[in-house]
Amino acid sequence: MSEKKKFNIEYEIKSSPRILYTFLNEANGLTQWFADDVSVRDQIYTFTWDDEKQNAKLITLKENKLVRFKWLDDEPQCYFEMEIIQDELTNDVALSITDFATEETIAERKQIWDNQIDYLISTLGA
Repeated sequence: MSEKKKFNIEYEIKSSPRILYTFLNEANGLTQWFADDVSVRDQIYTFTWDDEKQNAKLITLKENKLVRFKWLDDEPQCYFEMEIIQDELTNDVALSITDFATEETIAERKQIWDNQIDYLISTLGA
């Protein structure tokens, strides 16, 4: 199996960091754009897509700034992170995504993120 590589993509989001943050770390917020259903218990998030469940541990949390999850069944060095970046001069807000995928699946993975973030933006009404 080929090794997973880290990749990063950034999206401009017209939202306040505080509002955006609730969509990144709260089960209810994540259910509105990221997965069909999300439940949380003891820092373990269960994400459900088409009746398939995947568990991730919340490993980093910085209020109104960043969330990092580690898939429980993934390689030790792999995680996915959503970081809110706000430009100090313009106050523009961006969402930076860091994820891991094999070389062959990076383009597909980026497309999935593009679709999810488009859905997030429409959910936010941004």
